Amino acid sequence: MAAACLVAPRWATAQVDIEHAGAALLAARALRFPVDGIRPETVRDTFDDGRPDHRHEALDIMAPRGTPVRAVDDGKLVKLFDSKPGGLTVYQFDPASQLAYYYAHLDRYAEGLHEGMQLRRGDLIGYVGTTGNAAPNAPHLHFAVFLLGPEKQWWKGQALNPYNALRAAR
Repeated sequence: MAAACLVAPRWATAQVDIEHAGAALLAARALRFPVDGIRPETVRDTFDDGRPDHRHEALDIMAPRGTPVRAVDDGKLVKLFDSKPGGLTVYQFDPASQLAYYYAHLDRYAEGLHEGMQLRRGDLIGYVGTTGNAAPNAPHLHFAVFLLGPEKQWWKGQALNPYNALRAAR
């Protein structure tokens, strides 16, 4: 009997390359931890946790309702959005528009926050809450990072696990 040759399909190899490139971009950014008063080492990696019909692809950072949420990086605020799953959300691009940072379940936005503004690392963007599909008794920031495609669409991209970048955040 001939030995089977196990070769990954070309699309699978390309996917791994994209994930590695995105992880390298994320690792190169000196992120600020997004939630005031929470120590990075206390955050659990929830990226691969299951959700109904999908993988979580984000970190849930538990904190008291109303805790300030800050921009993790410099960059442009590209979208403020109120959605059924995410509630009050902020989409921010990094300075090179290669990464999108997604902040969700906010209780409210910071005063004066608007689309198109330039954010600086550490700027106040909102407050921890339970809007959207978050459990009302579990306030948290749902934080995600996406590698953007050439179209630079704020609503889609390759999900990147921000756990290591946030654990290293200052």
